Amino acid sequence: MTVAIVTDSGSDLTPQELAEADIRQVSLSVSFGEESFLSPDECSPAAFWERMKAPDCPFAHTAAPSVGQFKEAFEKAFAEGHQSVVCVCLSSGLSSTIKHAQMAKELLATKQIFLLDSKNASAGVGALAMRGAVMAKAGATGAEIHAKLGTLAAREDLFCALDTLEYLRKGGRIGSARAAIGGLLAVKPILAVEEGIVIVTDQPRTRSKAMDRVLELLTDRPATELHLLYSPPTDIAAFRDLVVSHMPEPAPKVVTMRMIGPVIGAHVGPGAFGAVLIRED
Repeated sequence: MTVAIVTDSGSDLTPQELAEADIRQVSLSVSFGEESFLSPDECSPAAFWERMKAPDCPFAHTAAPSVGQFKEAFEKAFAEGHQSVVCVCLSSGLSSTIKHAQMAKELLATKQIFLLDSKNASAGVGALAMRGAVMAKAGATGAEIHAKLGTLAAREDLFCALDTLEYLRKGGRIGSARAAIGGLLAVKPILAVEEGIVIVTDQPRTRSKAMDRVLELLTDRPATELHLLYSPPTDIAAFRDLVVSHMPEPAPKVVTMRMIGPVIGAHVGPGAFGAVLIRED
């Protein structure tokens, strides 16, 4: 294999998935007050959500990987004999991660490095990295992988229901006016990502109505891949069974369940549920 796949920890890929697919990961950091951790290296999803349960838990902040982290990951890939790197990053509309990757690329100007703005988050990033790894193992070139992943990124949909907009508001990922409206109405907002930006696509009043609406959005037409997302205490197995039972034919070829990790979890909070879909047909 001559192409190395790199992503960031906003992808929510598990250590096992990274190892099996031979994907390199550059970690963002999450901080609680003065304490800062590389995520998920020093703060696993399980540990993060356990900490979030504490009534006095400070609001969690996240920060993009440094330019040096990306440079080190790229250099290591080339040192191991790879001829090119394809790096799949969190949406530029949500994080400066890809900006730092671009700066690292410029420091290695003689090397073949392809950067992809996923314009998505969580499994929206991870699914692209996983597909890139499959292509790399099959012998595709960096340019071919980059082009294909760009096409797939445009065919991804993300829908996610939250218990509150408060975490997005505090993290600056959504306007304070919209968050204030959501809090006033006591809604269970449903988010989507459009052109790499988080938007509120619907505002049901109850969790059961949010579940019904998310189900409609996820099952309105067939999908090639279905990547279910959740943050505790959501019953993800029950949600998976519900969604899969309503999916139109042909059924998705890939179905996964993924706990939202610290990087994205800091902004969506507990009790979130949704999915990323890839619709190739």
